[in-house]
Amino acid sequence: MQDLQYLDNETCWLVKELKSNISQESYFLPRETGLNIMESAAENHNGVSAKCRNAKVEDLWSLTSFFGFSTQTFVLAVNLLDRFLAIMKVQPKHLPCIGVSCLHIAAKMVEDECNISPTHELIRISQSKFTVSDLSRMEKIISGKLNLELKAVTALTFLHLYHAVIVSLTSEREEIPSIGRLEAQLKACLCRLVFSKAKPSVLALSVICQEFEALQSLAMLEIVQEVQRHLKIVDSELLYWRGLVAKCMTEYSSSECNKPDNKKLVWIVSRRTAQNLHANNFSVPELPTIPEGSWGESESEDSCEDMSCEEDSPCSSPGSDEKGPFFPVEFHNQGRK
Repeated sequence: MQDLQYLDNETCWLVKELKSNISQESYFLPRETGLNIMESAAENHNGVSAKCRNAKVEDLWSLTSFFGFSTQTFVLAVNLLDRFLAIMKVQPKHLPCIGVSCLHIAAKMVEDECNISPTHELIRISQSKFTVSDLSRMEKIISGKLNLELKAVTALTFLHLYHAVIVSLTSEREEIPSIGRLEAQLKACLCRLVFSKAKPSVLALSVICQEFEALQSLAMLEIVQEVQRHLKIVDSELLYWRGLVAKCMTEYSSSECNKPDNKKLVWIVSRRTAQNLHANNFSVPELPTIPEGSWGESESEDSCEDMSCEEDSPCSSPGSDEKGPFFPVEFHNQGRK
């Protein structure tokens, strides 16, 4: 195996990018003490527990798939969520607003403006009861506490760089897992709070190692070992997280696992809409006769029904502007300690 520093310019540039990102990854890690508090919190505790956090991340994955956001948006949203929860005392009732706010912030940082749905649509599809103004205020709180930067270093950053290095060093005869498959495995790991404690560089390499071991590809494992040596990643650390990733993938691939990307949205409709839908099941309109003449002689316009939320729909429940402040006053004053 040839040393990475003596390879072509493209590979050398990739290795330099890896080293540069490793030097910055600690700035984007959640505070470990805050993560430990979540792990030890009971379900009936006033704070957010690990199970509650994991369920919210799964919801964000479902929303990401529904709106067609990229994996980068999802990974950044999870990073923002964990970093915020690790430094703030949050009540579970505020978690839906915080989660959607993190996803919206991430989408605005990553996605093209034309691909971002209106804020009220994001709230409606998430079936949350807060208002647009609530979401806007929460986004300002999150942005202020985390000192957001345009480019965060996450496990996905390293996953793409590792994959590019491996592609540049692998012969055409070798079967390389697609980046999409590796991204899906990373997203499954991020649904577990424990992986937020891992260094992004180590977590990404663990995902790749686990996949290459499954393929029993010695050539690609040698490349991974050379990358590990060049980046000075400790064997014991990589071995520990590889074991957790392998366990997560085993559980995730089981039939009992309810995968977030395969969840079906459960729609909540008003009584009026439900009655209309029920009545339509028994009244099938007759199709109009197709005229034999030219199309211009007889045309009919398709009628469409407005499916927006009615006034008596649960999804249009009044928000904070009508019932006092949505967030307690002390919530705005909390900061890093």
